[in-house]
Amino acid sequence: MRVFSVMRITLVVSVIIASISTIQGQNDKVTYIGQDLNTITTAVPFLQIAPDARAGGMGEAGVSSAPDANSMHWNPAKYTYLENSMGFSMSYSPWLRALVSDINLAYLTGYLKLDENQTVAGSLLYFSLGDITFTDIQGATIGNYRPNEFALSASYARKLTQNLSGAVSARFINSNLTQGQSVGGASTKPGRSIAADIALYSEHDVEFPNMEGYFAWGLNISNIGSKISYSDDNTERDFIPTNLRFGPSLTLDIDDYNRLSFMVDVNKLLIPTPPIYATDSITGLPIFDDNGEQIIAFGKDPNVSVPVGMFQSFYDAPGGFKEEMREFALAVGVEYWYDKQFAIRGGYFYENQFKGNRKFFTLGAGLRYNVFGLDFAYLIPTGGQARNPLENTLRFTLHFDFDAFQQQNRQ
Repeated sequence: MRVFSVMRITLVVSVIIASISTIQGQNDKVTYIGQDLNTITTAVPFLQIAPDARAGGMGEAGVSSAPDANSMHWNPAKYTYLENSMGFSMSYSPWLRALVSDINLAYLTGYLKLDENQTVAGSLLYFSLGDITFTDIQGATIGNYRPNEFALSASYARKLTQNLSGAVSARFINSNLTQGQSVGGASTKPGRSIAADIALYSEHDVEFPNMEGYFAWGLNISNIGSKISYSDDNTERDFIPTNLRFGPSLTLDIDDYNRLSFMVDVNKLLIPTPPIYATDSITGLPIFDDNGEQIIAFGKDPNVSVPVGMFQSFYDAPGGFKEEMREFALAVGVEYWYDKQFAIRGGYFYENQFKGNRKFFTLGAGLRYNVFGLDFAYLIPTGGQARNPLENTLRFTLHFDFDAFQQQNRQ
């Protein structure tokens, strides 16, 4: 159990958010002339963590991969292409396992096909920051708390044509980091937000010499929602991680027993890029205007509304087009299935060194037996980056197939 002063709770949260490694923390970064590092940061970064082991084993690529119960996070429009009428899955990912043992991410999701063209789904994403004992300046215990964050989601997917489907999702986000304690003399509260997703998915059969397959593409704009605040006065409001994800995949049915899939995901946060602020050439101190605001040398003002911020994110980088291109992250994955019962997976994730520097390989495996299925994922950091919170950690997902269960009961 870890003991912290109430006055240090912001430091604790900062360390945890920083450990989410460049998966983005609180949007209060200030960048000055001459610095290349300019990471886009947001509140509630747990929404960006890959929650399931299947996609986690494929370099975190999933916008156009074969649909499964975990499609809610990657692309809910895929649900209409599921063969089974009902299913759910449970996932568990230890977090910072090398440092602590009680921080983890849990994910529960399920779906129900209403008919051949319509599917509804729901999910719960829960991030526990472990047990913390709060003390005052004198060291007296105030209480034991368990800071946590969660997102509750619901989705409706429908086939628009034979080869195209669309989906919309609604999400309630709750981030309770300080448990209502006062920090630096200011009262705090849980941060809450309402968000939505808009997604598309398409499949097309293709033929190759001596084999068949299909080509798919997907697009998902997730977490389009209100800014979040942790103070009662609501003066400090931060963007949540609105994200654009798109990409293609190709699946080849080599024969009756062997299937091979390749997929690529491209990601971009639709959040304003921090500008570069002007500094005094002699003292190096920031320069303020008559209203007490820092003068922006390059880039645009990030204090804008959510819709404006989404559009502005495509042209506001202070480094111009070159920096805009750095903000696109790439995930590449491959998946091999034998007889639809055993899978081997691999992948690679790349993020520019000035925009987070997440670079890692992933390995994974999957088993399907009758009613149940298991997926595993393992992450290997590369590129000389700082330690990843998921390295040397085995993540797993348990699937449950209701159709197979009903068939088993009929026998």
